[in-house]
Amino acid sequence: MTPTPITDYILQQPPEIQPKLNQMREAILEIIPDATEKIAYGIPTFFLKGNVVHFAGYKSHIGFYPGADGIETFAGELGAYKLSKGTVQFPLDQPLPLDLVKRITAFRKEQNLAKKK
Repeated sequence: MTPTPITDYILQQPPEIQPKLNQMREAILEIIPDATEKIAYGIPTFFLKGNVVHFAGYKSHIGFYPGADGIETFAGELGAYKLSKGTVQFPLDQPLPLDLVKRITAFRKEQNLAKKK
């Protein structure tokens, strides 16, 4: 992958969570390879005609931020995780649900593209 501000962010995180952060990044880029990677709100952000999704590393979880619509639309599949209005927390001691992350990212991508027409 081409180094970006997200690369720097991941390298600044504890070594034990870097693989999961890289998995998140790769899963998101699989869906939106043409997104601009940047740091917004102090966390990795993927921008395509607006912010699509964000993620971040924490002591006990990976935070994924698809916004309120992303959480609401996929709430039935997110019940095993701690949620807030626009955030889901994936515990570090469990595998990341990368297929779900991809589907939520695809949903958010389509939302952004539809809004900007």
